Order: sequence, then C-alpha cells, then structure tokens
Amino acid sequence: MKFIAAFAILLIAGIALLFTFRFHVLIFALSSDEPRPLLEARDEGPNVTWFDDYYIVEKIAENTYAIGEPRYWQHNFNYLIVGEERAFLLDAGPGIRDIRPVVKSLTDKPLTVGFSHLHYDHVGNEITFERVALIDLPHLRAQAVNDKLTPTPLQHLGRVEGIEAPTLTVAEWLKPGSEIDLGGRSLKVLYTPGHTDGSMSLYDKENNIIFTGDVITEAILLELLPNGSMADLEYTANYIKDSTNDDIRIYSGHRLITKQGAPKQTIGDVEDVRTALQSIRERKQSAKGLAYPSIYTVNDHMVIWADYPWVQNWKRTYPDLHQ
Repeated sequence: MKFIAAFAILLIAGIALLFTFRFHVLIFALSSDEPRPLLEARDEGPNVTWFDDYYIVEKIAENTYAIGEPRYWQHNFNYLIVGEERAFLLDAGPGIRDIRPVVKSLTDKPLTVGFSHLHYDHVGNEITFERVALIDLPHLRAQAVNDKLTPTPLQHLGRVEGIEAPTLTVAEWLKPGSEIDLGGRSLKVLYTPGHTDGSMSLYDKENNIIFTGDVITEAILLELLPNGSMADLEYTANYIKDSTNDDIRIYSGHRLITKQGAPKQTIGDVEDVRTALQSIRERKQSAKGLAYPSIYTVNDHMVIWADYPWVQNWKRTYPDLHQ
C-alpha cells in the first residue's frame, strides 16, 4: 500500500510539473540545434520574381514590396515600404540568408528596420542593420539598457532552431498611434498585442494596407505563448476592424504553404477572428481533440492555437496605449 501511495504521489507531482511547464515542454519537443533543411523551390505565380534561390519579391503597391522566404519552413514574409526620403523594412526573417542585398536591389534610400515582434523568425538575428526601430512600450523601455535590448528566451524562442538572441541597438522608439514619416508617405504605428505583448502593426493609409506580422496571419494564430493573450487578440481584432475599413488589404508575416505569393487577407478574416474569439470566450466553441494545445477553427484557412480552456488569458495585459 505504501508503494502504491508513493507512486500515486509521484504521478500527481509529475502531472502537475508537466502542466506548470507545458509550454517549455512543447518548445523543448520542437527544439533543434540547427535550422531546418530548406524546402524545394516551386512556382510562385506570374506576379512574383525570384531574387536568388531563396528570396522572392512581389510588388504589392507603388514602392511597396513583399519579400518572401518560401523555402523556409515557416514561409516568412517581410515588407519594404519606400518613401521619397527613406525606407522602412518591417521584419527581417530568421537570418538564414541575408535580406540586405534584396533591399538594396529595390531602393537606395536610407533604411530603418523594425520588427512586428521579437520572435527569432522576424528579427534577422546575426544580420546587423544600421538603424533599428522598436515599438515604444513601457516593458520594452524598461528592458532596454542604454537603448540596447536583448530579447529574453521566451520573447525570442530561438531555441527552436538553435539560434541565439541578438542584442538590438534601438535608434528609434515608435510611439503607438504615431506616424513614421518616410517623405511624402507615412505609416501609422499600431500596438496590436495578442500573439505577443510587444506586437506592432503598420497602417499605410495611402495604399489602404495594414501589415500585421503574426497577430492576424494565415494558418495558425499562436496564442498559447506566455506573453500572448486571447483578450489582447480580441482587442486587436476589434481595433483593426474599428480603425480601418471594409476594403483594407492585410499582409501578414506568414502564409499557407499551399499558396503562391504574399499572404493577402481581408477584413472578413478579422471579423472571423472576432467571431471565433467570442464563441471561445463564451464556451460556445470547443477545442479539437484533448491534447495540448487547444485548437479552434476560425475559417477555412485560419485556426487558433490556445492554452487549455480553464487557463486561457481573457484579461487585457495593458490599457489602450493608442489613447
């Protein structure tokens, strides 16, 4: 009987530890000491140009380019927005290849590089840029020392492919709600948490485009992260819907692997996210399966990966910083 009781206690303790560190266990299970092998190149359609054997370029508006990495397993997309005086690159991929020659082939304007969030597949890692911008949030400011910021392991997640977090030297802090002046063209900075608590989107009003990184993206909306939040995602979906219009074009950080070219979405996808989140919050939609993570359907090309229903975060992380 003592053996059975001891075994039961150990079993319960083991289950409790697995639950407490469930995300860390998931990251460990996905981790590798090196980046994954590249995918085979395939036809990207008539509007896309291969820059080399890795990058593709698609012109999505005047002086606006989607720079894709379709051979990388996450199908990342980065966006170059060019004004009369300078250019802005939103995201730089995982740094498997150097994105700077692609940018130089498209513009000779002075370049600022900003990140939709600090995950390893967006910050370029070992690729060094002369001018870096970050969204100006209280917790990021507090984390930076003399305008130098090194993402924490859970902000960066580079362990998944054995990539060390870079130290970013911030030349420009971007206030939520402010405008980035590129000369004859401006981009509005939006604080769009949900995927992470430091996520930023850019709104190009002139071309009616919003660049959303991973907070609204094709395929998987990853909301089970320690710094992610279902409530924040619901706020962001509502904010985008209320702050834009029905004809807005949405370009995100990843695409479905079956598609060609840049991942273009519509306000209908945002509305679908809002509807799905409401049904999840009200317990009207059940997760698929019993395993971790909890998977919910948004539409035919989007799902939400969330934490277990009883521990989902439905409390806003920060107040509305756009006010």
